[in-house]
Formats: sequence, C-alpha cells, structure tokens
Amino acid sequence: MTDTLPQIRIFDTTLRDGEQSPGASMTHREKLEIAGLLEEMGVDVIEAGFPAASQGDFEAVSEIARQSKSAIICGLARSSESDIARAGAAVRLAARPRIHTFISTSPVHMKHKLKMGPNAVLEAVGRSVGQARNLVDDVEWSAEDATRTEFDFLCKTIDAAITAGATTINVPDTVGYSHPQEYGALIRALIEAIPDSDKVTWSTHCHNDLGLAVANSLAGVSNGARQVECTINGLGERAGNAALEEVVMAMRVRPDTLAYRTGIDTTGLHRASQMVSRVTGFPIQFNKAIVGKNAFAHESGIHQDGMLKNTQTYEIMRPEDVGVSDSNLVMGKHSGRHAFRDKLASLGYELDPDALNDAFRRFKALADAKKQVFDDDLVAIVDEQLSAEGERILLKRLHIVAGTDGPQTASIEVEIDGASHTAEASGNGPVDAVFKAIRAVAPHDGKLDLYQVHTVTGGTDAQADVSVRLNGEGIMAVGRSHDVDTLVASAQAYIHALNKLEARRRKRMAA
Repeated sequence: MTDTLPQIRIFDTTLRDGEQSPGASMTHREKLEIAGLLEEMGVDVIEAGFPAASQGDFEAVSEIARQSKSAIICGLARSSESDIARAGAAVRLAARPRIHTFISTSPVHMKHKLKMGPNAVLEAVGRSVGQARNLVDDVEWSAEDATRTEFDFLCKTIDAAITAGATTINVPDTVGYSHPQEYGALIRALIEAIPDSDKVTWSTHCHNDLGLAVANSLAGVSNGARQVECTINGLGERAGNAALEEVVMAMRVRPDTLAYRTGIDTTGLHRASQMVSRVTGFPIQFNKAIVGKNAFAHESGIHQDGMLKNTQTYEIMRPEDVGVSDSNLVMGKHSGRHAFRDKLASLGYELDPDALNDAFRRFKALADAKKQVFDDDLVAIVDEQLSAEGERILLKRLHIVAGTDGPQTASIEVEIDGASHTAEASGNGPVDAVFKAIRAVAPHDGKLDLYQVHTVTGGTDAQADVSVRLNGEGIMAVGRSHDVDTLVASAQAYIHALNKLEARRRKRMAA
C-alpha cells in the first residue's frame, strides 16, 4: 500500500550544514565514508559540501561525485560567479550533478549581511541561477532566511529563480524561527501564489532553534513540499537541523496521517547515526529519538510487564527497523575470527584483512577484560580503530599514580610521526595529570572546552566513552575514545582531539 503513496525526496546535508557545527569538521576519508553509506541507504540528494570554501572541500565534493552511482550529488554556492563555477567543476563528474545556490532575502539579512537593496538581490537571483543552469540541468535555489522575508518579495525572488531555470525551490527556516502551522501555511501560500509552482520541486530546510525542525519539515510536506533537507542526528549549526532519522521514521510509522513514503532503507539509520557520532566526536544523547541508547530501553516495571506481554504496548516501531540488533550478547573470549567477522558484517562493518586482524586482536583483549561483550562494545572497537587511522600522534603507554595520598601523577609515552617521546606530570586528580603529561610531550595552545564520560554498556567493567573538545585560535576539534580503563580512554580522546586540532590548523595555514 505504501508504494502508492507520494514519495518525498530526502536531501541530506550532513557533509555541508552538519559539518558547520563547531568542532564537527571531517577529514576527506570520513566524508567519503559517510557519503558511501548515505547512498547505500537510498538518500536521494547528498549535499557533499561547499566547494568554494576550501581546496579540501572542493576535492571531497569532486571525489564523492566521481564515486556516486545513483544519488544526486550537490554542491552549495553563494550567488557569486566564482562560487557557482567552483561548484559546477566539483560536481561535473557525478552521474546526477546539482548546483545549489542561495542568497538572503529577509530585510535584516539584506541590510546587515549583504548590504544590498531588494532590486540588487532580485537581479542576483536571476543571474546566479542562469549561470548555474548553463553548467548543470538540475539547479536548486534557496531564499536564505525565507521565514523572516516579506511575502511579496519572497514571491518575486522565487518567480525570478524559476524563470531563470531553477528546478527545486527551497524555503529555509534558517534561524529556526517558525512554528509548524505558520511554516506549513507559508509553503501552501507560495505554491498557490506563484504561477509556475507546479514546474518545480518544493523543499524544506528547517533549523532546530526552538526544537521544531522536524515538526516544521513535516508541516511543509503536508502542504506541498516534496523534498526535505535534513542531517543525520540533526547535526548542524547552533541547535542543528531536522534529524533525517526522525523525519523518515515519522512517515514510516504514521502513514495514516502522513501519507507519504521515502526511499530510505531504515535499517541503516542506527549505523549512520553511530558513524556520524564517531566521525564528529559528538555523543548521541541517550534519549535521542530513533537512535538514542534508551530509544528501545524499558526500566519501569509497568513498562517491562507490558513489553513481556506484547512489545506494541510500549514500542511503536521495532528495533530492527532502524538497524538495532534484537539480540545483543553473543560474543565472548571463545568466539572465533569467522564469527567475529560475521558479527561485524551484521553491524554494518566490512573491514579489509589487516583492519579485521587488528580489530579481532582488540576484541580478544576486551573479551579477556570483560565478562560479557555486547554489540555496542564491538562497534566501539571498530570506531576507535577507524578514528585513529592516519593520526600523527599515537598513545603507546600510560601509567597513573592516584589515590587519597597524592600527588596524582601520569607518565606517558606517545609516538609522533613515528618517533617515541615520553613525559611525566602531576595534576589535580589523575585526569588533569594525564592531560598535562600530553601537553608536555606534545606542546600546544588548545584550551580544554569539554570533558565528558559515558559508559558504552552497563556494569562496572563497561567501556568508558570519553569525549574531549579542544579550542585553539578559534578552531574547535572533538576527540572521542572508548576503553575499559577510563583514564586510557581519556588520554586517547584528548590525543584524537589534538590530532584534529593540529590538522585543521595546518589546513588553515595552507589555505
């Protein structure tokens, strides 16, 4: 029955808008990894980046375009001639290329940001869309801050974009200002007011400043939008964007009131969420809808009783529908390499032989340290391994002296560009001593903005999930690590963040 429903195009901007979150910058390899999974899941449009922003962004978009098979690969561009030319060059090898160009249309943006009058903005719309259309057949145009734009002027700019050749019109709630009834009414009013509205696809792009991004996006769909712009885990500037997993599952679970469908393979949602969390170092809140650790957990006795009688009493979707394994505890110290490889495959990981050997070695060490090894432990092992690939600074050894007598000290050995270095430091507690020792062996000016510890699974032998955020000269970098020893995980997370901080600093200097 759902196959007959209108299909909503899913436009993922994790690699562009999501990456603009402070500290969420991704490496070239990480972007390719995420783009590959998004296409595998059936994402219709992948906004791969902002090609004019940097040479690194241009190269990432170009490589994603070259490797794409079915998804539309999109590059973002401002209304300038150079931006659009750069975006066109980056996506040209895609099987289905798109240029997404935009300009601000609200009074506050035109006056303070653009310093342009309405007539100049209107002229820029037609010129930029026309240039983009000469490079590709698929052009999306966005009115930045559309929800705070005067309606008549918004209609004029959209009409100019359609006349110049735009095929998709995006109506962003750029600052998360709107509410569902208001945003839905705006989409409906624009479709009814603009003569050629039936010749384009209407799109939503809603930010979450008031916690309404998903609700606004769905209101837009209910009023005629047929594309939703969103990100994995709701990643994005400030409070983030509409969360892809929430938008998709809302339509899947409630076709009675949201009579639409998407082409997304929802069994990949959990894996995508974990991958983006690992790459950015941003932990997923436990009570996050769809993909949070507690999304399918039940502690209340009343809830547990209901679940034992019928899972539908307290679950409106099955864990396996979003890629969460129904059975968790299956691996132990007697498990073999073949079983380990098959288990990783079921969790969405395909490793080359060398990587598999390393992961298996780490699994065996963990199995010796823990009585029970859970799926989340295995995911943590692989994520830790992947996040460390290509880093200049590697932790080799850590020794801590702690306790009530004090002082707390840490001695550390790290490898920097293949050479061994050691240092020792005392601190106000073991974690402070560890971080001071790292700073001594690898001097830097980064300021510690965040230190956060969670457990991967339950129990006193659980792996610690540690996140560290460093800030140096306006550059933020987040590192994340897992280990049964919280202090080891802390040192590894700090070093991961330091590697990212130094890499981004070198990238800025090169630019």
